[in-house]
Amino acid sequence: MAEIKTKPTEISPAEFIEAVENPVRREDAKTVCAMMARITGEPPKMWGPSIIGFGSYHYKYGSGHEGDMCRLGFSPRKAQIVLYILTEDPGQSDQLARLGKHKNGKSCLYINKLADVDMAVLEEMTRDALAHMNAKYPA
Repeated sequence: MAEIKTKPTEISPAEFIEAVENPVRREDAKTVCAMMARITGEPPKMWGPSIIGFGSYHYKYGSGHEGDMCRLGFSPRKAQIVLYILTEDPGQSDQLARLGKHKNGKSCLYINKLADVDMAVLEEMTRDALAHMNAKYPA
């Protein structure tokens, strides 16, 4: 079985954020980092080379594949900020409708800049995602 590449590292999240080239994305990353730290009560930790995560959980699939991952996280990429906060909760459809300009995948929320979204809705979604993770993967 292949080794999991997304695992905690000793890279400094603050230094990683300071190295983000786009000044708007860099400031947005600082805002998201502070929000997630406040909501989770956990310090930021780098997971792999580009994900800033908060907390952790252990998962195991029916296939036998298992590992550890951050409970919540984000990555300030060149094109957008990616937030790992989407769950299978049907209530998220309403939140996404109220959020503002974004794109989404199965578990990823893509935002060009925080000015495009309603921060109160983003915080609500982040709190709900943490509650979902805590229920699904109790500490």
